Amino acid sequence: MKKTKKSLALFVAASMLTGVIAGCSGSPSSSAVPSGSTGGNVNSTAPSGDSEPQEFTYPMTGEHAITYWASLNETVSHDYTNLGETPFGKGLMENTGVNITFQHPPTGGAAEQFNLLIADGSLPDVMEYSWQTYPGGPEKAISDGNIYALNDIIDQYCPNLKAYLESRPDVDRQCKTDNGNYYMFPFVRGDPGLQVTMGLMIRQDWLDELGLSTPTCIDEWHDVLTAFKEKKGASAPFAYEFTMGSLTNNMPFAYAYNAPRGFYLGEDGQVHFGAAEEGYKQYLTTMNQWYSEGLLDPDIATASFDQVSAKMTSGEAGASFGWAGSRMGVWTNAAIATDPNFNLQPVPYPTAKAGETPKMGQIDNLVPNQGGVAITTSCKDVEAAARMLDWAYSDEGHMYYNFGVEGVSYTMVNGEPVYTDLILNNPDGLGIAAAMVAHIRGNYNGPFVQDLRYLSQYYTIDGQKKSNTTWTVATAPNYALPPVTPTPEESEEFSAIMNEINTYRDEMTLKYILGTESLDTFDNYVKTLEQLNLSRAIEIENAALERFNAR
Repeated sequence: MKKTKKSLALFVAASMLTGVIAGCSGSPSSSAVPSGSTGGNVNSTAPSGDSEPQEFTYPMTGEHAITYWASLNETVSHDYTNLGETPFGKGLMENTGVNITFQHPPTGGAAEQFNLLIADGSLPDVMEYSWQTYPGGPEKAISDGNIYALNDIIDQYCPNLKAYLESRPDVDRQCKTDNGNYYMFPFVRGDPGLQVTMGLMIRQDWLDELGLSTPTCIDEWHDVLTAFKEKKGASAPFAYEFTMGSLTNNMPFAYAYNAPRGFYLGEDGQVHFGAAEEGYKQYLTTMNQWYSEGLLDPDIATASFDQVSAKMTSGEAGASFGWAGSRMGVWTNAAIATDPNFNLQPVPYPTAKAGETPKMGQIDNLVPNQGGVAITTSCKDVEAAARMLDWAYSDEGHMYYNFGVEGVSYTMVNGEPVYTDLILNNPDGLGIAAAMVAHIRGNYNGPFVQDLRYLSQYYTIDGQKKSNTTWTVATAPNYALPPVTPTPEESEEFSAIMNEINTYRDEMTLKYILGTESLDTFDNYVKTLEQLNLSRAIEIENAALERFNAR
């Protein structure tokens, strides 16, 4: 058996140079944790928080079975129907000694199935979900009796996660509610270089052919897209999945007018809603002009990933927005087979006027609202579930989640993990992304700390290697709203308000861009947002922000 290695906190201390120590404080849950849960080589009587931790070894012995509910990553699903079929899933079970039955909702149906499971009350043992979207928030999920507060569980069974959170107070405050309750095993962007994940990209070979410079402001973008249409015959000069989740939340040209689609932190330290501000009207005016001139994808209202991919790789489109890995890399590798000159390069977030410096751009929180795993109150073997999840935050688990198995998917070269040809030049012809997801979770998300060293190898083409630096806006963190958590009462009210507001905003945004609604009605649109209680939603967010800042 393998002893648990030193905590990941040592790795963090060396690489992040964080010196402030914060304890795993917080009030315990009102949900009782089963007192005896596991046999084998672990103490079945839970030690008190003041006791010295028992020596513990992986893999656990005895019979330990856990049901694990999570969406199946779209790249994984191309080759596997279940995470348990992958080398990663099999290795996770082997390393932890827990037999895991993975349960996956239908593609695109995670939220619906999640709500059905919650309503039914018969839950899997652990659930990977965007827990801040739980109706009433994560504190309500605890008070509803659906998931455990993890404070005592972390103290008793999770020395690796506990040590990591103690070493990273900036991460710690994003992993709990205002009441101090930990509710999930978090997905953590382990380095600032991992917080900027998406941006604009453009056909550099077209720019070179046409003698054009990289656009940096709205007018320059207009000129470039016009040239793509008139001189390259592009039918959709700028194309992207306008209505897809993360991409929708980060409208790149709205940032130019300092008016993001949703909530943001203003320079006054208060919460603002960008889609109700004058800058958003300017953004819509620009998009409407571009659409009417044929500079935007005519299918912008419905375009899927496959449709955008076809346009980007066939020459129908010359610019897009998305991720360096699953967009820039995928399109480049597909296109160069028939067009060896195909060259996608990252483009900085633009400004409204030439010569200005961008203030806003996409940036994730250290703990984004994805990949977090909660232990449900249906779980009978809480210790086994907690130990299994805690392994990811040990040195050994950290390397496994990010790099896989040494000698198989990576080797150590001069003290650094380097992926093998199984990943970088897959013998079965798999692309890097597809090869990675079979063996690791480092290139998407999950309950672990993401390692920057994966990214430098994942990005193999020139444009990808430049993307993070190009897309980073120095002041973007100043405007990013942290993961605040309204109280359960506030959250129910907030959700009801925002469901109506978001639906109305998205409907009107498309109407304004497509020209089916005149922008002369924008003032009435803002009034309608107020009638839908936008001011109350902002008030709730500001109250939650104040509590977050006091954590």
